[in-house]
Amino acid sequence: MRDEVLLALAASVALVACAPAPPEAPIGPRAPAGFPEQVYRQAVGAGQAVYRIDAKSSIATFEVHRGGALARLGHDHVIASHDIAGYIEPATKRADLYVPLSSLTVDEPNLRAEAHFDTQPSAEDIAGTGRNMRLRVLDVARYPFASIAIRSAGDSFIDADITLHGVTHGVHLPVRVAAGPNSLDVSGEFVIRQTDFGIAPLSVLGGAVRVEDAVPIRFTLHARRLQ
Repeated sequence: MRDEVLLALAASVALVACAPAPPEAPIGPRAPAGFPEQVYRQAVGAGQAVYRIDAKSSIATFEVHRGGALARLGHDHVIASHDIAGYIEPATKRADLYVPLSSLTVDEPNLRAEAHFDTQPSAEDIAGTGRNMRLRVLDVARYPFASIAIRSAGDSFIDADITLHGVTHGVHLPVRVAAGPNSLDVSGEFVIRQTDFGIAPLSVLGGAVRVEDAVPIRFTLHARRLQ
């Protein structure tokens, strides 16, 4: 009987990650509606120093942790974006960035190793987690981007508005900044809560197996000055 119960619990956990999902919609527009690119182009034309994010050398990672009394039956996951886009204008302490959510990756082996996770999900688990993250949790058909608008900054912090899942939430973030002759590097770590953005973390068995609300985020941005 005990084995049957454990099998049923394991099946419930698998359904959280790998429940059948409808076919994914085609990738939508490559920038959010109303993104102020022209503002930065005009600043360049006026001789201001403007830096554009280099997506190929920038990354943001999001750790999704399992919780609950039966957390051992689930897996932690690391989500990553290699498509961060946007601009930074240091003189005005302004930046506008966005992340296309349809291209997020799940559990790249090197990122799992860096996160020191103690389990290894199957390829089917990883694929199912990706589908359900995009279709059920983030609902990328309705909300294809996460946006970050920075309006204030100091030597070691920024104040920003993050828009995700149709909800905007203000954050105060510590950052590390390194400036070169024609480059700007910004990195940092912070934590968001899914419920702050109207996202209900997945849960089964009355919360005995659940996704934790808190999501640690790490980012490294490399930007090059526009000429």
